[in-house]
Amino acid sequence: MGFEGIGASVRRREDLRFLNGKGRYTDDLNRPGQLHAIVKRSDRPHARLVGIDAAAALAMDGVVAVYTGADLAADGVGGLPCGWQLHNKDGSPMAEPAHPVLAIGKVRHVGDPVALVVAGTRQQARDAAEALVISYADLPPVVGVRDAIVAGAASLHDEAPGNVCYDWQIGDKAGVDAAFAGAHRVVSLDLTNNRLVPNAMEPRAAIGDFDPFTGDHTLYTTSQNPHVIRLLMGAFVLHIPEHRLRVVAPDVGGGFGSKIYHYAEEALVTWAAGKLGRPVKWTSDRAEAFISDAHGRDHDSTAEMALDAQGNFLALRVRTLCNMGAYLSTFAPAVPTYLYATLLAGVYRTPLIHAEVKAVFTNTVPVDAYRGAGRPEASYLLERLVDVIARETGMDRVALRRRNFIPSDAYPYQTPVALQYDSGNHVMTLDAALAAADFDGFAARRAAAKAAGRLRGMGISTYLEACGIAPSAVVGSLGARAGLFEVANVRVNPTGSVTVFTGTHSHGQGHETTFAQLVADQLGVAFDQVDIVHGDTARIPFGMGTYGSRSLAVGGSAMVKAMDKIILKGSKIAAHLLEADVADIEFSQGQFRVKGTDRAKALAEVSLAAYVPHNYPLDELEPGLEETAFYDPKNFTFPGGCHVCEVELDPETGVVRVVNFVAVDDVGRVVNPMIVEGQVQGGVAQGIGQALLEAACYDAGGQLVSGSFMDYTMPRADCLPNITVGTESTMCTHNPLGAKGCGEVGAIGSPPAVVNAVIDALSDYGVRHMDMPLTPEKIWGIIQAGRPALAAE
Repeated sequence: MGFEGIGASVRRREDLRFLNGKGRYTDDLNRPGQLHAIVKRSDRPHARLVGIDAAAALAMDGVVAVYTGADLAADGVGGLPCGWQLHNKDGSPMAEPAHPVLAIGKVRHVGDPVALVVAGTRQQARDAAEALVISYADLPPVVGVRDAIVAGAASLHDEAPGNVCYDWQIGDKAGVDAAFAGAHRVVSLDLTNNRLVPNAMEPRAAIGDFDPFTGDHTLYTTSQNPHVIRLLMGAFVLHIPEHRLRVVAPDVGGGFGSKIYHYAEEALVTWAAGKLGRPVKWTSDRAEAFISDAHGRDHDSTAEMALDAQGNFLALRVRTLCNMGAYLSTFAPAVPTYLYATLLAGVYRTPLIHAEVKAVFTNTVPVDAYRGAGRPEASYLLERLVDVIARETGMDRVALRRRNFIPSDAYPYQTPVALQYDSGNHVMTLDAALAAADFDGFAARRAAAKAAGRLRGMGISTYLEACGIAPSAVVGSLGARAGLFEVANVRVNPTGSVTVFTGTHSHGQGHETTFAQLVADQLGVAFDQVDIVHGDTARIPFGMGTYGSRSLAVGGSAMVKAMDKIILKGSKIAAHLLEADVADIEFSQGQFRVKGTDRAKALAEVSLAAYVPHNYPLDELEPGLEETAFYDPKNFTFPGGCHVCEVELDPETGVVRVVNFVAVDDVGRVVNPMIVEGQVQGGVAQGIGQALLEAACYDAGGQLVSGSFMDYTMPRADCLPNITVGTESTMCTHNPLGAKGCGEVGAIGSPPAVVNAVIDALSDYGVRHMDMPLTPEKIWGIIQAGRPALAAE
């Protein structure tokens, strides 16, 4: 068997069960005596809820109960909490309206839960939900962010005058204004970041169970962070003590951020199971997911850059309107502020930055983190602006970037928007990406395409992002209502195999493989002798889950700290067994050895002695070989890189074909290159989808008109090229692994690279900017409008 530690492309061990249909997802689970639930949702975007007549539904076969918001309120059920609080420019707290589990008095978006129907079968529950008679009094809807803040717009919440959730800022406004006043040139750009639907492969599902003899509740759910769900639901919604509430997240089929949040359905099935004394199961269908899963992005921004005569960036000014949807989702306030505006320096040494972010409520599905969460929005704004600057100043786009890069010897680098970057080398990733993309040969390929009647373009994106949100004390001061540490418990079993209990959660990342590689590398045990356990609050000490590419940098670091403790205790046991001083014991490749000798004990020998302590230092050590560690990072980690996209356009149809894509990323320590490659390729696919295809579109009446795969276009295999992935890494300086994170880089660097490539292909048509998605219809219209002018030249 070959090397299987850090740096090896070990095949994902979890794939064997997935490829053979042996995964255990929430909808695969069924509990004895189980009932089924359907959530009746509003078909109105904005209306007073006048009344619900459930008589006909309750009389139908198999129907057990119909619950409304009034029933939950009478039982003391609280609203869904928001996990992050912000303050406005004037220091006042943001508007934080109630988010009821079931609508009370008013509905605020199509899909707002109105009633829960419970029956013997799913079809019986569905039929009964259709029989509910719900009376509404329609109110005017507000859909777009600019529509929401015009004078006289309908108000969603009494607690949010003018529909404003918060009006926030960061940076030196006076300094930026002064720099603009003295600038040689100012370039501005208006742009939107299109609203997206996450569309994880597995729709959400939840099963509530209750044991009347112990009073214990169990929730099985499609969650990225079961301990957080237990905390939020137990403490704020259902008021269940944590020791009486177990949350299990079994195999989860993708999340992309959309399964971080505490959703109404989780509370509903848990509460209903307690009321009925029987398990209650709910599973979303795809149409329901479109109007109930949190959406992503949806920014409307103006960006301005002040430059000197040589093209040096002097100051950046950004004003962003962001859409919160109808309610505050769990971490929604943080995404357009501390995960977006703090990244507006990007890879550039812009000395002054000021950003204003105004968040508004609209009659749409709530918006929260989606793969990248704020960082794609920041990178897109910057990289589009830089390309516009290059075009309007006549500077070479690569040279402009090089001129303004943060030099590698400037690290650690303090940005003007709070963050301090610890490491990076942007020239290195740029050079590697341009070489892999054959940048120098592009002119010949463009000429060949033109001769064949095609338009060819190349786009570049140089980006930086922040992962592993931390440390807890800092984010607490910024409004987080939770700690952001991670926990690992490492148990060396009596015969030397190892079980790791981790507070992170895997939903496609390959943790069962990469975490086992960490153990194999540090403890010297065989890869197949390591078991990774996650997703069950009854088995894991605690944990904050998986999001923000934190699992390796934060969760992996907790594992390293726990294994350090294992080695320290094991050294003391080995010293006793070898009759040596503990200071003379060294550990390497699974062996505790007396320095300078061949006297050694294997980890399995030491663990057996720990559990069968016949010859053991009981006066000094407890039996057993198991350790727990909490790791709270000292700072964010900062992956970055360069993405290069090459496209070809058909001028007769406007169809874009991505012919080549290169991603060279600095993700710090690479544990498994194959998994990193897969993560980056998946993110790039999503970025291409956003750039060219995807948009959650509402009509003026508040209806989601792209609410199915007939209308919401997802990227398919034939939309994607072979994606070349490379890594040029600098190590993170403040965690024990040197890891930065790779789960979101593909979705962050790719959208601006694709859009820049398309704009480059249309360079003869005078196109300055196009908002995503760059659909064939948009492109064809531009080409048709530009043809007469071209013909006249």
